[in-house]
Amino acid sequence: MSRATWSSSRVPAPRQDEEQRLRELGYQPVLARRMGGFGNFAISFSVISVLSGCMTLYGFGMTTGGPAVMLWGWAGVGLLVLCVGLALAEVTSAYPTSGALYYMADRLGGRRWGWYTGWLNLLGLLGAIAGIDYGAALFTGAFLNLRFGFEPTPGKTFLIFLCILLAHALLNLCNVRLVSLLNSVSVWWHLAGVAVIVGALAAVPDHHQSIGDVLARYENGTGWDNPLYVTALGLLLAQYTFSGYDASAHLSEETSHASVTAARGIVRAVWASWIAGFVLLAGLTFAIQDYAGTLATDTGVPPAQIMIDAVGESGAAALLLIVIVAQLFCGNAETAAASRMVFAFSRDNALPGSALWRRVSSRTQVPVPAVWLSVGLAALTALPSLYSATAYTAVTAINVIGITPAYAIPILLRLRAGDRFRPGPWNLGRWSRPIGWTAVAWVAFVTVLFCLPQASPVTVRSMNYASLALAAVLALATVWWFVARRSYSTPRADGSDREQAEGTEGVG
Repeated sequence: MSRATWSSSRVPAPRQDEEQRLRELGYQPVLARRMGGFGNFAISFSVISVLSGCMTLYGFGMTTGGPAVMLWGWAGVGLLVLCVGLALAEVTSAYPTSGALYYMADRLGGRRWGWYTGWLNLLGLLGAIAGIDYGAALFTGAFLNLRFGFEPTPGKTFLIFLCILLAHALLNLCNVRLVSLLNSVSVWWHLAGVAVIVGALAAVPDHHQSIGDVLARYENGTGWDNPLYVTALGLLLAQYTFSGYDASAHLSEETSHASVTAARGIVRAVWASWIAGFVLLAGLTFAIQDYAGTLATDTGVPPAQIMIDAVGESGAAALLLIVIVAQLFCGNAETAAASRMVFAFSRDNALPGSALWRRVSSRTQVPVPAVWLSVGLAALTALPSLYSATAYTAVTAINVIGITPAYAIPILLRLRAGDRFRPGPWNLGRWSRPIGWTAVAWVAFVTVLFCLPQASPVTVRSMNYASLALAAVLALATVWWFVARRSYSTPRADGSDREQAEGTEGVG
């Protein structure tokens, strides 16, 4: 997307003073605006991370419809998610703030809409950190198993996971320039990584799956008999991977010309990931040597077994390192996005202890307490993985059902607002309504779908706890509403509601 608007006008949108625009939206600038357009795109591309989502849930995809659902599901889900991204980008252009989704909902629908959108967004972001970093821990365990005979037990994997969380917290305590640099490197690492992995899997093995097996083979290891239900479950792989692109919006207060570049960042991240992910999934699937053996791998990670069978242990170890580094980039970017959400929500007094979580370091201009809270809550989110083999899939579902509805609410409210919505310089013009309604319908479908059980029979160990997590967060949000509703508020668009200077409280 090379233009700032999809409207019929060919006159370029004027560049506006983003600091002044932020003041007009009611917030005093306190974060450093040191990120460019490529860096803003890079953070969403890094969070989507096809080398994280596609790899960590590949084994799940092998049992929920198999290759046919993975490949065709990726193509279809990617197109629908692009509609969501386009519609969300339009609203982001009008409201470029760190609060992003909940601020949009508040402005377009009122305080309660903003309140529940914020809590859903927060649930999704924390689930994303947990899912990404736990996936990186799984792959790290597989690498250590391959090279050193390390046994990746749940306890050891969780310890690796905590170390990764700590590393991401420390990196995010530095100024946003480092985060932007790492995300820029991440883009090229991902693109080169996909090319190297697919190239090796195409060139080295003597045997490959047929086109028919890759595009039409259906596999069901869920215990459910209904193929439509199983196919729908298989869409989780794509939908989980295609999440987190709101990171561009959350970093908009730290991005130059954010009214255009943050919107572009969202859309470009989705379509670039759509192409790269399809190539990666196809490359992995063509290279499967033994389907049953891949699922039963001792490494605990089916893509690792595909690599071992295709290129040998030494080659597989090198390819796994590419994946692990990409996943670490992804988790670091997600930690940045989540911490900005915590900061913004606390700035509007929505969280318990908001006075602490909204503090910004006077030295680095980073919301330090928000970073620590984000990784701490992510660690708690993944705790059930110590006791349940299906907990990781539930964590990914928590991410999807938390963050995806939060995408749709501002879009729905923008559609409901009609001509009362004042579009920003990047907008969809006459395509706004058809794309918006397509996005809302898709989100409604996947939200229901990913609350449903994923394995049969349903037991305490195999239950999908994502629906319980969603219910718990909505209950907490409702209870806390009655406690905090007098103090919670976003400022009016002219900034007259209240002074935002408390957001500048220093922590070092």
